Amino acid sequence: MPESLAALEQQRSNLMAEFARLNDLRPGSVTGIVRRCGKPTCHCAQPEDTGHGPTLRLTYKVQGKTISEALPTQAAVRKAGQEIGEFRKYRELGRSFVEINEKICRLRPVEEDLPSGQEEKDRNDPKGNHARSRATVECHLQRPPQDGASGFGGHRNGGALSYAPCRGNRAD
Repeated sequence: MPESLAALEQQRSNLMAEFARLNDLRPGSVTGIVRRCGKPTCHCAQPEDTGHGPTLRLTYKVQGKTISEALPTQAAVRKAGQEIGEFRKYRELGRSFVEINEKICRLRPVEEDLPSGQEEKDRNDPKGNHARSRATVECHLQRPPQDGASGFGGHRNGGALSYAPCRGNRAD
């Protein structure tokens, strides 16, 4: 049986309340790193030795780059684990929120608006042409004063157009 619009809106409200109850969160994972220090006399230089560690680290991505932070104490490991768990709840709530909103969008009826005066004018112009005089366009778009001998605009603004308020008679 399809869900009613009111029931879906209630589910969405419940999800929003769950979002508000989320604690500190962050993406990432806790990983154990085993490494070799590189000293030739250290036990980790032996072929059968497992190396140093594991040392626990929080690993996550920022702008495509992997970041790894040391977690020096068990308390830091527990804190990071709780934050990662909250982030996973956040992602799941986000997925559910979008799914419910999609259902709401499909069920909500379309409200037909009466066309405004401008929409009527636009509808009568099949090509979408809205004629304006050249003077009106030039009045609104002017180049800022040039600061260079080349005449192509300054190095700061690249000769870009900017809005300029018009004074005097306007054609629009």
